[in-house]
Amino acid sequence: MVKVGVVAVQGDFLEHIQALRELSGVEPVVVKSARDLSDVDALVIPGGESTTIGSLMRVKGLDAAIVDLAERGIPIMGTCAGAIILAKRVVDRVVGETGQFLLSLMDIAVVRNAFGRQRESFTTDVYVDGVGKVRAIFIRAPAIVEAWGEARILAYVDHYSSGKVGAVAIERNLLTTTFHPELSGDLKIYEYLLSMAKR
Repeated sequence: MVKVGVVAVQGDFLEHIQALRELSGVEPVVVKSARDLSDVDALVIPGGESTTIGSLMRVKGLDAAIVDLAERGIPIMGTCAGAIILAKRVVDRVVGETGQFLLSLMDIAVVRNAFGRQRESFTTDVYVDGVGKVRAIFIRAPAIVEAWGEARILAYVDHYSSGKVGAVAIERNLLTTTFHPELSGDLKIYEYLLSMAKR
């Protein structure tokens, strides 16, 4: 049984837990404190409000514990807000520098709200290198605009307002998606995370 933790301090963690329950051989673990990370094989940082998630992770001592997981090679996937928190550089499309707390684990630059506000949300198919075609739901989504070092963009989306930007990136044991895999019913991204946990 593969134990996959889901950070459950804010955002749509319940939807991730439900999606993980649809996969055989997976036990989702609700993560609210560093203690909950003690025996996970992989971790998901969900979408939500990235500033709030980051602040609550610091208050609960999850930040240092997640950095330790990353350094030990445990696969970590950040989706939407989770992608922002994993990034080393973040700006907001409207306000610019945010000064928000980041784990700063991935060599990627991210633009918050890259496609506009809630009403500009959209669904499309993206082709993810090593995964195939994935149904992707973008809700007030960020965009990956640069990757350097060992980070690599695995999928792009071409949008009328932002142009061609990254939607999925990987760096060693770290994976980000700027969309919400927990909402589409397409489980291929989770299966990819599990394959990383079994290497």
